Amino acid sequence: MTIDAIVVGGGINGLTAAATLARAGVAVRVYEQAATVGGGCRSAELTDDGLLHDVCASVVPLTVASPFFSELGLENLGVELVWPEVQFAHPVDAVRAAIVRRSVEDTAASLGKDAGAYRAMVEQFLPRIDYLVDFVTGPLLRWPGDVATAVRFGSRAVLSADLLARRFSTEEAKAIIGGCAAHSTARPRAAATGGFAIFLALLAHSAGWPFVVGGTQRITDGLADYIRANGGEIVTGHAVSRLEELPAARAVLLDVMPAALLRMAGDHLPAAYRWQLGRWKHAPGVCKVDFSLSEPVPWLNKELALAGTLHLGGTAADIARAEDACNNGLHPDRPFVLAAQATLFDQTRAPGGGHTLWTYCHVPNGSTVDMSERIIAEVERYAPAFRDVIRRTHVRTSADYQQYNPNFVGGDITGGAPTLLQTAVRPALTFPPYRTPLKGVYLCSAATPPGAGVHGMSGHRAALSALHHEFGKRPTSKQSAGNSSAT
Repeated sequence: MTIDAIVVGGGINGLTAAATLARAGVAVRVYEQAATVGGGCRSAELTDDGLLHDVCASVVPLTVASPFFSELGLENLGVELVWPEVQFAHPVDAVRAAIVRRSVEDTAASLGKDAGAYRAMVEQFLPRIDYLVDFVTGPLLRWPGDVATAVRFGSRAVLSADLLARRFSTEEAKAIIGGCAAHSTARPRAAATGGFAIFLALLAHSAGWPFVVGGTQRITDGLADYIRANGGEIVTGHAVSRLEELPAARAVLLDVMPAALLRMAGDHLPAAYRWQLGRWKHAPGVCKVDFSLSEPVPWLNKELALAGTLHLGGTAADIARAEDACNNGLHPDRPFVLAAQATLFDQTRAPGGGHTLWTYCHVPNGSTVDMSERIIAEVERYAPAFRDVIRRTHVRTSADYQQYNPNFVGGDITGGAPTLLQTAVRPALTFPPYRTPLKGVYLCSAATPPGAGVHGMSGHRAALSALHHEFGKRPTSKQSAGNSSAT
């Protein structure tokens, strides 16, 4: 086939880039070094035969909210979602827990004297959630469109999680802020961590925090089928080390990290751009432990069994200590643990019976330490009989994650440290941020706006830019309307 565009990397962003190009009638070929596409959206039998685990991403609020997937239609990719009754829960001790449901009223009512403050935090933004998602999932350095909403949200989003939590008096409400902010991997006192907390809470009350029936790989498999159906080609088991290895094409889109771009392009890049890429900093890594269970986790607080996602780590102050330790190069004795119990809501993942528990905790970047015992100990604070229901475990250390996926540098699954500068400028001060100084070469990984998450918007917006600059095509889709900064 004649190739108009090449995408290197078959993760979520590489595939959404290819799908956007193929949809526009561009002949596209994807090269993926692994045997299968998917990157952070793969599912596999990691413990028992027939028991399906999500290898990396598991809970997908940003997939539901993503303008790309909203327009394309997840149903058109064969993707089915299931929502738990409780979107996420955060126990602060063995008895008390913050319980976040889709309903703001129900969630606020459970927070006692913090009910009014919680409603005030989220209700003002929910009527404009579609705009906020579109704004947050693109380059932040652009004209915001709805200036009033952007300023109102931004004035709160720049706060640290520590400052935001001080607006509340109950440990449960503070834990919601601390737990959501901890997704960022940053210290809770760092600027803009409050923005992570508010945005994730807003998603819980709008898109929800669902699972993909049959595993998150259904998303990337559906994208691969869509690309092929629209004339695209996918080549797996094919690594690309240098740009010179690629066949001729009008556009090349790279789903790689900045360091990989430097290796692939070498001295062809201008010195100033190379300097900016070389300064890119990565976040702490993760140690992930997947559990095969004989029965569901025996939580003391029965409401935790209604939650798809759990934030385990105690109070907001406890979480702050754990995240500070990771950012100081230490392994916390009591880590913040993110957990998901998919088989309670999607029995297709365990057709032969049994259950899974998906967990990870933050560790120093590049760590080789197995944190499984510390993760088990944290779960046992809220489910003392947890060890009795464990059948098998599968551990992937931070260093293992880089071997699994080179984009997870040192086990950093976020695409870069979420500092205020790196959140606003990803990965270099260029306009648009996806376009490199090399003619026809674009970056479309999570190192570009908006960063981590199963939204595909980095790949989509990079492809929109390539369509405009290399093919003279102005997209007319609703998600690109008014977003000239994407091109």
